[in-house]
Amino acid sequence: MPHFQVNKTFQEINEKIKAGRAVVVTAEEIIGIVRQKGEVAAAREVDVVTTGTFSTMCSSGAFLNFGHTKPPIKASRVWLNEVPAYAGLAAVDVYIGCTEPAADDPLNKVYPGEFKYGGGHVIQDLVAGKTVRLLAEAYGTDCYPNKGVVMDITLKQMPNAILCNPRNAYQNYNCAVNLSKRIIYTYMGPLRPRAGNANYCTSGALSPLMNDPYFKTMGIGTRIFLGGGVGYICFPGTQHRPDRPRGPNGVPTRPAGTLMVIGDLKQMSPRYLVGVSLVGYGCSLAVGLGVPIPLLNEEMAHFCAVANEDLMAPIVDYGTDYPSATGRVLGEVSYAQLMSGTMKLGEKEVPTVPLSSLVRAREVANILKEWIASGKFLLGEPVDLLPSVEAPPHPDTFGRDS
Repeated sequence: MPHFQVNKTFQEINEKIKAGRAVVVTAEEIIGIVRQKGEVAAAREVDVVTTGTFSTMCSSGAFLNFGHTKPPIKASRVWLNEVPAYAGLAAVDVYIGCTEPAADDPLNKVYPGEFKYGGGHVIQDLVAGKTVRLLAEAYGTDCYPNKGVVMDITLKQMPNAILCNPRNAYQNYNCAVNLSKRIIYTYMGPLRPRAGNANYCTSGALSPLMNDPYFKTMGIGTRIFLGGGVGYICFPGTQHRPDRPRGPNGVPTRPAGTLMVIGDLKQMSPRYLVGVSLVGYGCSLAVGLGVPIPLLNEEMAHFCAVANEDLMAPIVDYGTDYPSATGRVLGEVSYAQLMSGTMKLGEKEVPTVPLSSLVRAREVANILKEWIASGKFLLGEPVDLLPSVEAPPHPDTFGRDS
């Protein structure tokens, strides 16, 4: 076990939060503090680092209970604003996925399809307080004789509504280019031919899982900012792969860890849950998510001080390699370069395009910072940490002071 000069606990930090004495900074702010004062001093001074991301997160959706009708119904098929929801749960429980398009959407029959409305838009409409038209069909039973319901409903009227996203907050992701001779439409957005643009999709140094690369403070029960309200990490996300290649700073250089998250939809905001239409691809939901990271020791100060110039994204050709699943990576590019607006691919200058909003990611991190500093938000100590690989010992790295 490594020996640290600073050793704090979740309980000690929570007591400071309750007393209004906790020092909270964002993941961008901690970089300068560590550079100026060193990791040990930063860990002594700062208690919590807040992170934030706001981007399209396709593996998202909501469990909705629309309430018992008179006479009662055991719904077998349900539509919300003409978007199909999965009803194979219980009488009036449904799950609406953010990528489900409206039932009458022409999809890509008229290429590229516009995908104007889908499950993500329904979720945004609900949290915005809008009325949604619900249509339910059933085969009828002795205890649930009703065979059909059409009703207008709001989120406030629903007995329960739970955002439950199986895969959010990817730890690093591809930088997408298109080396083919025609424009293509992908979940990474439109990609012009011959590497006409490069699209990327994280908030870099602000991104939650970039700041705790080995999941030393995150796990089941971690309390987070989710969609404008309070949520929780409830499990590793689908496609959670912590065994990916890593850079010298420990951060994966390929898509790696993910989070499964859950929270009360009724607390959330349409600013941080936004329905998305991806031309030629489909519907989705942009999610605002922030994880607080306790600086338990100088190791965590070291990890949280990672800067955009030290974070590398893999460059992948979505024209041929991605659809063919070749696994080929063209090279790596730093997030500092991606955020500059152009990058080099060979000898070519390629304009870069973010699919995530750095402005809203900063909002998330700063809102979470204010919640904690004002004593409104305590840290949730995880019951079990998320699966990870073992962090290598760095006796000459941690504990440096200026």
